[in-house]
Amino acid sequence: MMTVRVGPLISETTPLMTILRTPDSRFENIPGYDFKPNYLEVDGLRLHYIDEGPKDGVVVLLFHGEPSWSYLYRHMIPPLCDAGFRVIAPDLIGFGKSDKPTSKNDYSYAGHVEWMTQFVTNLDLRDITLFCQDWGSMIGLRIAAENETRFARIALGNGGLPTGDENLPTVFKLWQKFARFSPWFPIGKIVQFGTVTELSAEEVAAYDAPFPSAKYKAGARAFPQLVPTTPTDPASDANHAAWAVFKRWEKPFLTTFSNRDPVTRGGEKMWQKRVPGAEGLEHVKIRNAGHFLQEDKGPELAEVLIGFAGTS
Repeated sequence: MMTVRVGPLISETTPLMTILRTPDSRFENIPGYDFKPNYLEVDGLRLHYIDEGPKDGVVVLLFHGEPSWSYLYRHMIPPLCDAGFRVIAPDLIGFGKSDKPTSKNDYSYAGHVEWMTQFVTNLDLRDITLFCQDWGSMIGLRIAAENETRFARIALGNGGLPTGDENLPTVFKLWQKFARFSPWFPIGKIVQFGTVTELSAEEVAAYDAPFPSAKYKAGARAFPQLVPTTPTDPASDANHAAWAVFKRWEKPFLTTFSNRDPVTRGGEKMWQKRVPGAEGLEHVKIRNAGHFLQEDKGPELAEVLIGFAGTS
């Protein structure tokens, strides 16, 4: 039997999953984030998303990563809307205003791909220009590869599609251990560590807002452990299959990596080399930006997407 309670208590309980829902009061008066909330349901979970700009505009779909939420795109959404695009930015399950299962065992790579595939298909999004970063790319690229006809073009920034065959940098392995073992897991400060820009206290608090207590952070804790790091990883075969799609992908594929991300720096080269749709494009290097390039150089990145999404 399902129960529904309000506030920081458990919002929904099923025999298989316990879910928390961050109180709306946590999101009041967040600077630069006055977008109308929208919600839909995926597998009984409430998923939040921003949907701004003309409803008949070309869709620009923005996928955030770990441990951020759609707040990350607040500098990019207004200029994209002003340029006539319909801008959609969801919060992944476990993040932002979306529901948060409380056990790390409730989160899997395949599960996130399925949840967000349902999101795309339930909204019946087509002719999509996808921008994705970090875990947003690991999920978004899979969805694009498995639903090719819905996507017109892709821009990738500071992300990838690991199969478990790569030699991941030491800094990522340290991040995995920190997420797994550290009793201290300050979301806002983690985002600050991944930016060149010094965030204000209000901005750090905005990244903390979705997580009133440690109970809400299961998804953020789980994500680093779900990155494929060995060829036998459960996601390895599916990611190899997605790579096979991208090796014949003729649609425009742009890389927009930053120059100061210790995790993904240089990762754009494999996409430029392997994806046919990347050939001949003027790939962009975002200067003086860290892992969260949307935070460091949001307006500049928005201008890149405006030009890219307007191409044939």
